[in-house]
Amino acid sequence: MGIGAVLSSILAIVVALALVLGMAWGVIWLLKKLQDRQLGVAANGESEAPIRFLRSMPLGQRERVVLIEARGETMLVGVTAGSVTLLARWPEGQIPPKPLPAQVRF
Repeated sequence: MGIGAVLSSILAIVVALALVLGMAWGVIWLLKKLQDRQLGVAANGESEAPIRFLRSMPLGQRERVVLIEARGETMLVGVTAGSVTLLARWPEGQIPPKPLPAQVRF
């Protein structure tokens, strides 16, 4: 096997890899665009969706507390495997209180 055959084989592998990576990037880009359309994100990147995720904090394996904003109103929601419960609500213009500083335990 000559050096030309080895170089052509390596070139074929590099071209095939570039083609596969390009196709994967294209599929990911297309899926992101379709997902954004389903979530209501405009072409300019601005969100048209009425709900915006702010923060989340896990409380257990399947339980968490989620802070969301819906139409200007901020809500604290408890999410478990079987239900979603509104825990607190702040009207538009009010912000949730800052957390208390952590206490040091000895």
